[in-house]
Amino acid sequence: MTLPSSARVVIIGGGVIGCSVAYHLAKQGWTDIVLLERKQLTSGTTWHAAGLIAQLRATKNMTKLAKYSQELYGDLEAETGVATGFKRCGSITVALTDERLEEISRQAAMARSFGVEAEPISPSEVKARYEHLNIEGVTGGVYLPLDGQGDPANIAHALAKGARQNGALVKEGVLVTAIQKEDRRVIGVSWKDKTGETGQIACEHVVNCGGMWGHGIGRMAGVNVPLHSCEHFYIVTEAIPGLTQMPVLRVPDECAYYKEDAGKMLLGAFEPVSKPWTLDIPKEFEFDQLPEDFDHFEPILENAVTRMPMLAEAGIHTFFNGPESFTPDDAYHLGLAPELDNFWVAAGFNSIGIQSAGGAGQALAQWMDAGEKPFDLGDVDISRMQPFQGNRTYLFERSKETLGLLYADHFPYLQKKTARGVRRTPFHKHLLDRGAVMGELAGWERANWFARADQEPAYEYSWQRQNFFDNVREEHMAVRQNVGMYDMSSFGKIRVQGRAAEAFLNFVGGGDYSVPVGKIVYTQFLNARAGIEADVTVTRLGEFDYLVVTPAATRLADQTWMERIARARDFDVVITDMTAAEGVLAVMGPRSRELLQAVSPNDFSNETNPFGTAQEIEIGMGLARAHRVTYVGELGWEIYVSADMAGHVFETLAEAGEQFGMRLCGMHMMDTCRVEKGFRHFGHDITAEDHVMEAGLGFAVKKDKPDYMGRDAIRAKQDEGLQMRLLQFKLTDPEPLLYHAEPILRDGEIVSYLTSGAYGHFEGAAMGMGYVPCQGETLADVLASSYEIDVAGTRVKAEVSSKPFYDPTSERVKV
Repeated sequence: MTLPSSARVVIIGGGVIGCSVAYHLAKQGWTDIVLLERKQLTSGTTWHAAGLIAQLRATKNMTKLAKYSQELYGDLEAETGVATGFKRCGSITVALTDERLEEISRQAAMARSFGVEAEPISPSEVKARYEHLNIEGVTGGVYLPLDGQGDPANIAHALAKGARQNGALVKEGVLVTAIQKEDRRVIGVSWKDKTGETGQIACEHVVNCGGMWGHGIGRMAGVNVPLHSCEHFYIVTEAIPGLTQMPVLRVPDECAYYKEDAGKMLLGAFEPVSKPWTLDIPKEFEFDQLPEDFDHFEPILENAVTRMPMLAEAGIHTFFNGPESFTPDDAYHLGLAPELDNFWVAAGFNSIGIQSAGGAGQALAQWMDAGEKPFDLGDVDISRMQPFQGNRTYLFERSKETLGLLYADHFPYLQKKTARGVRRTPFHKHLLDRGAVMGELAGWERANWFARADQEPAYEYSWQRQNFFDNVREEHMAVRQNVGMYDMSSFGKIRVQGRAAEAFLNFVGGGDYSVPVGKIVYTQFLNARAGIEADVTVTRLGEFDYLVVTPAATRLADQTWMERIARARDFDVVITDMTAAEGVLAVMGPRSRELLQAVSPNDFSNETNPFGTAQEIEIGMGLARAHRVTYVGELGWEIYVSADMAGHVFETLAEAGEQFGMRLCGMHMMDTCRVEKGFRHFGHDITAEDHVMEAGLGFAVKKDKPDYMGRDAIRAKQDEGLQMRLLQFKLTDPEPLLYHAEPILRDGEIVSYLTSGAYGHFEGAAMGMGYVPCQGETLADVLASSYEIDVAGTRVKAEVSSKPFYDPTSERVKV
């Protein structure tokens, strides 16, 4: 076989994703692109995909990528001569319960704020658009007229042809057998073709587009790519007389979707408990099916025959079972692997690979070409995955659930049920014994709320007030009016040490870290556009020793980002994850000083321990470090204690807290309090594409520093003025609830959406934050307008403020 001895990039995998990456890199002007497919293009999962192509996703950027895919597929045929079968037939999602109707109504409102056409429709209107549907029990629906469907294999072949037309080399029948590395870089791949010939290609980049083989390909390079294949079932009927083009239909309450295709009907399922297949896929696998399991599919079919009566008369032409790969959180993997500096991943597309491939390929190509993300991709960035999530047993257990989550009720605060209990803080048993109801984030078990003695310690999900609403209100008011304690151990703790530590932090962060030992700096790490890469506190523990505290979910991403800059800029620092070494208890509220004084001989007064400082303390019979900071907007301390003494310190505080009426609190309380205080949440209110000044965090940037990441973008924004402002909103009606992505209306017109929301129990209403366009306007102009929030299609008036509604001058944290 004729293959080059070197290439700029080797793409492994010839499904729709690999073909899209090759196509978009070629469009970016890259040359020496080689795509290697072990068998034939599309022969893994792409060939048997259902080909549903929707626009709306859960976030604005994911929706933008899905919309781009549609536009691309509509144009590919003219460019390449390969018919993609793409047609905008529309889609309908129907609800069979009031809760599901609330969900899809909120989705329709969100769609409007993202620029996606979506129309709520009544049961009779559903019937008018889908005559074959039995609407008994249907409570409503949503119609998206621009959704569509396409031919998955032909879309991939069109992308491959487009890549070839722009100079890429696409080779089938070539298996990658090994990946060579030096230090943190891939330097080449070894291959073997179907005749037995072998060879090597030296390369500057590798992209893992291996689909369900992606986990194993990652292992070759020492890269963690957590995904697992599951069996995915659908049937195709015999031809049905008179059946014409219909919208794609989804009935998530019955776990089913329907697609008309060439006069036949395809019925597919995303059942609640799925069947994991294997990580050890047979080497000969190519265009293969898995054994039929009609018993597994039968409950779906029984409901479908009732819902679509014509299926009772139609013969089954095909019963299909094929594998697809699913990730632990149902979001695909995209981006630069944390373990290496030139190994990229685009895999694990959770049965939405066709609708995602165009946008994902474009975004990855732009990222590879520019060396930085084109916009915020935190939802899918491979660096969000924790190392343990590559564990085979974990993946097998979690994959039983993730397939079905696509059509599950997406209730607020929904917790995954499988593969739980992997990461536990030192206080885990203490909290469970006292009624903690655990949630999971990045594998960490975290107390989200505390059940009363007469209450089942479990979630009862709803779009309305859930069973923990009053519990969280009581926890919230304890922190506002008395004292509460909660576990913050899961937050990332990264030590930055070395003679260059101060200079390094002054370069990557917007703050000033040339501070005395014991000083805490609230700050942001910035990229070149002054977007926010991380929202952290930095504590100087010693002359050459800093502690960076970051959100639990982004610890690996933040550490990797810092390490790459340190290497690139030759900063002599050591960066170490210390998260599991210390437990952290947050003691917050007006009486927190009294409680700490009762268990420690140290001085917690403003004179000795002012806000924004840390001190070593004795506590009970142990030792700890007290950081005077807050994420709830009250007087309080975060108590850092080594894991060996954590249990003792908890017991000491819990026992002493009884005389103060101290209440144990959870993460939901922390969120409701921070929303009242206007504190930003990373990943929602602030991201890599949000300018730090437009986020209202310019106060944390020391703009006169001589050199730091984002300096030029800061200066440019000072000159040009703000384009957006992050504002806080409070509903005037105390009943509706806010979560995120609800449209913001200014003077009757949709201008944006809420980046986050929660109920402000002290303020007595739901609250949220969101960016509002403000180019050429003063702050007074922006605040003078009338604002409403669209809650599931109902407009609710809202107060607006640029300052926190609660304690706007922060007097309470500094008393």
